[in-house]
Amino acid sequence: MPPTDAAAETPRKPLPLADETTAPYWDAAREHRLTVQRCDSCARYQHLPLGFCPVCGTAELSWKDVSGRAKLYSYTVMHDAPAPGFAGHLPYIVAVAELEEQKNLLITTNLVDADPADLSIGLPLEVTFEELAPGDVVPQFRLSPETRHRSS
Repeated sequence: MPPTDAAAETPRKPLPLADETTAPYWDAAREHRLTVQRCDSCARYQHLPLGFCPVCGTAELSWKDVSGRAKLYSYTVMHDAPAPGFAGHLPYIVAVAELEEQKNLLITTNLVDADPADLSIGLPLEVTFEELAPGDVVPQFRLSPETRHRSS
């Protein structure tokens, strides 16, 4: 049996799979930008990306960079890994962040560098990015600097 590379055997987090609709989101993430769709007709932001606006029905959509600032809308703490690549990251906080650009503009993400005991709904968050593999970058959120200093 040939020698194996130990790093190759270490389970990794699943990689995002872009499609025609979501490719601009993942392309922006590679550049450490958070972008979401915005309807050209009614000016409503939407996430998850769709081929049409669920408010007015138009297919005229653009991608707009957003600030990356948000508030913690909801969260759950996972103590069991949902896949082998998450085993070294427990407890794992799955969060819903409400982006500041629009009420109810929600993004499901994970919250990094946070102690679950310090969390409460409404805490300010900021986007950060993790490179899972070369060219595969995912947006995540962490507590904003003012919150991190308060909880330290």
